[in-house]
Amino acid sequence: MSMSPETVDLSSQRALSEWLPGRLAAEEPRILVIGDVMLDGWWSGSIERLCREAPAPVVDIQARESVPGGAANTAMNLAALGARVSVAGIIGSDDAGVDLKNQLVAAGIDVRHLHSHPDMVTTTKIRISSGGQVMLRLDDSAKTVPDDALAALAASVRAAVERQDAVLVCDYGTGVLADPVHAVLVDALAAGPRRGDGKRRSPLVVVDSHDPRPWAPLRPDLVTPNAQETARMLDRRLPDGQERVEAVGGHADALLAATGARAVVVTLDRDGTVLLTSDGVRHRTWARPAAEKQASGAGDTFVAALTLARSAGLPLTASLDLAQSAADVVVHQPGTSVCSTEQLSRYLRAFADTALGADELERQIEVHRAQGQRIVLTNGCFDVLHSGHTRYLNQAKQLGDILVVALNSDESVRRLKGSGRPINSVADRAAVVAALSCVDYVTVFDTPTAAPLIKQLRPEVYAKGGDYTPEMLAETPAVEEYGGRVAILDYVAERSTTAVVNRIRDGQGAATAT
Repeated sequence: MSMSPETVDLSSQRALSEWLPGRLAAEEPRILVIGDVMLDGWWSGSIERLCREAPAPVVDIQARESVPGGAANTAMNLAALGARVSVAGIIGSDDAGVDLKNQLVAAGIDVRHLHSHPDMVTTTKIRISSGGQVMLRLDDSAKTVPDDALAALAASVRAAVERQDAVLVCDYGTGVLADPVHAVLVDALAAGPRRGDGKRRSPLVVVDSHDPRPWAPLRPDLVTPNAQETARMLDRRLPDGQERVEAVGGHADALLAATGARAVVVTLDRDGTVLLTSDGVRHRTWARPAAEKQASGAGDTFVAALTLARSAGLPLTASLDLAQSAADVVVHQPGTSVCSTEQLSRYLRAFADTALGADELERQIEVHRAQGQRIVLTNGCFDVLHSGHTRYLNQAKQLGDILVVALNSDESVRRLKGSGRPINSVADRAAVVAALSCVDYVTVFDTPTAAPLIKQLRPEVYAKGGDYTPEMLAETPAVEEYGGRVAILDYVAERSTTAVVNRIRDGQGAATAT
């Protein structure tokens, strides 16, 4: 049940095009979400006075909303993105449990393995807000999970994992995934669930846990700890900003060993995510944060989109970029939200006409510069986007705060590369480059070099790939004239656009697996 590169074009060039979410949804992968399902309450009202008994504001509640949270929110996101979703967990027979189960059923989610128990308290998190600001959160959850409830869930685990394309473990530490559930789940996935033809095969296994280490025996394909969870595993405090990214990358081996995972994706909130793998692959996504003070559950959306994309066969780095885009959608929405296929397509579609003219770009840059942010500019054709490009652009982003990519116009590419180029029009190239999370702005230039644009924008850093030296660049004098810096980034061998185009024209396959 996966899209293969032989049947679907999943190259990096088109990976984040607007059609992709619909194509992933059409695959309808079967995904089991097992773990801590919750109900999120959002109560809002006005504040006009203080309590007489204490200096505390009185919130006159005007609206109440309840939505699935925790693992249930992850399941809702998967369903909204087109997966066939099953949920396994434990809820109470209380009003919250009934409400939660009804909402999951209404979303088309299979709840046969969601067990209700009269002595269980359904975990609820009620946020009380006024004027768009959360004032208080009330948490209600079971202190212990009844033994017979755990036994019932454990007894259904093997049936739940059968014929799944992916199993997503959401362990937030409430005790629902304690033994015997933990032991049976590890054993069931180690044996490999049966396919429709009766043969054994292993589904994609993703672990989203407050502590991924107890799940190391699963040998998961992916684990997704956040910054705090990563710091606990490393038993050290992580710095902020770019230093935090570098600190996480410096402990890749330790994190992989502790989690037993093939890949670790560390989520860093406003700083995006970092991918760590045993073969040295590194990938960075960059969040586009919003000021929405009531947004919650973006991490659930991220892991849902990541699991969907990987279970349907999308390459890992493209899956991360897609998941980051889905998370960017929900941080602009109040409350605990989901990202649907249509919303994700619309978000990616918005990049189609995203190139700014030089004058408008100059105005935008001055706003960032007034806020103390450093501008990095790079330029190129970026005709057929490949892994060398994405690594190079991620490195460029790390040299400052705002990354501007200047694209050669179509006519300029023809002058440089010949009549057969570009492969993709400047509108397509701009849309794809702008969709990368590391890129903040895209513009187009038609001059023989980027020097006139550099003189107008005056970026603090001008970055180019490692197949150049500063002396070779026609733009260097323009940069040095106003005191800017030229930065030469890593050279990635065998990753040129020309090499990719030649392989396509010669009918050759991929140089290496991705």
